[in-house]
Amino acid sequence: MKHKKLIYHPIGIIHSPHKEVNGVAIQPSGAKGIKGEIELFEEYRDGLKDLDGFSHIIILYDFHKSKGYSLQIKPFLDDQLHGVFATRAPKRPNPIGLSVLKLIKIEENKLYVENVDILDGTSLLDIKPYASRFDAIEEERIGWLSKKINESDVKKSDERFK
Repeated sequence: MKHKKLIYHPIGIIHSPHKEVNGVAIQPSGAKGIKGEIELFEEYRDGLKDLDGFSHIIILYDFHKSKGYSLQIKPFLDDQLHGVFATRAPKRPNPIGLSVLKLIKIEENKLYVENVDILDGTSLLDIKPYASRFDAIEEERIGWLSKKINESDVKKSDERFK
């Protein structure tokens, strides 16, 4: 079966203090208090109506520094190989990132956010409001992460997925 080519266009740019891959938190939980700004392109500004009523947002973005992928990788939290789809590693067939960020305020087309674990200059693909009733599911199993999950707040990125 032939797959249709998908083309997405950025809707904005993410600005953060993270200029290099090395040392960036690997999850928003490890980036507590780190502030950033999302600059939504002007033509999408009207789409922000009522978003200021939410304390958190889900953003989807392009892992623009990630080149290529492997179907089995050693993630930041482990030294064992895992299938890429059992990880949150940036080197993926479609290098799309997802973060849940605290929304501080919106001014015109700028969103001020916290807990930023994203490189400066990253292209924003989408914004969705976070609603715990929809998005917070108490997991029953978290696989190999069950032994490593507490390390996610202190572990930082390195060159392995560049």
